[in-house]
Amino acid sequence: MSKCSTGRANSPEMEQAVLDYLEEQSEERLGAIFEVAQGVVHHFGNLYSGGRVSEDLIQAGYEGLLKAIYRYEPDRGVRFITFASHYIMGEMRHQLRQEASFDRPGWVVDLQSHIYRTAEDLLKKTEEPPTLDAIAEAVNIRKEGVAQALQAGRVSFDELDLKQVRHLRYENFQLPIEDVIVVRQALERLNEIQRRVIYLIFYRDLTQQQVADEMGIGQRQVSRLMHRGLKRLGDYLS
Repeated sequence: MSKCSTGRANSPEMEQAVLDYLEEQSEERLGAIFEVAQGVVHHFGNLYSGGRVSEDLIQAGYEGLLKAIYRYEPDRGVRFITFASHYIMGEMRHQLRQEASFDRPGWVVDLQSHIYRTAEDLLKKTEEPPTLDAIAEAVNIRKEGVAQALQAGRVSFDELDLKQVRHLRYENFQLPIEDVIVVRQALERLNEIQRRVIYLIFYRDLTQQQVADEMGIGQRQVSRLMHRGLKRLGDYLS
């Protein structure tokens, strides 16, 4: 059987295969579920790996599928493909964390988490495995950029084409993703205390005195740290 690209084509067959198995729990009927569900597993493997699928990742997906089969209760009114997708996604994310062998900047970690949350939200909304196009549209990043971001950690940062991480459309009062990345990269060049001062003043909108109180230092020191940090940011961004 060919592996479907989105997981949608074999959804009715999967639902029936699971019902058949629950009626008679035999190895043959369990195998039938795995056969018809392979498109969904490979879909998530390709999606979450950014196109760099490993055998271990696919195996993790099947482990998630098996957990879903054993825990599924049709009377709850949730379609099996929706129920199983959560388990498949969860096991694959766990496997990807194990496979990660390269450091990721903080902005990459945050972006990957945002993509994962968006995929979960789309699954809840549509009750179907989300496509790369749908995720890209929801996070406002070109799909090539989403794929590049999801590869981070499993490949060297130098291997990624971060120029692909660009916005699809302009949104009012929001920086495009490529500008957000530049700012985050600049912030990561500051030392830890400068970065915290900048964060508290410009992201949490605290006054210099409030920052001083929270950090246990003087207001003048906060002012010096802020100005030095802003100068370094300006030098980097210029």
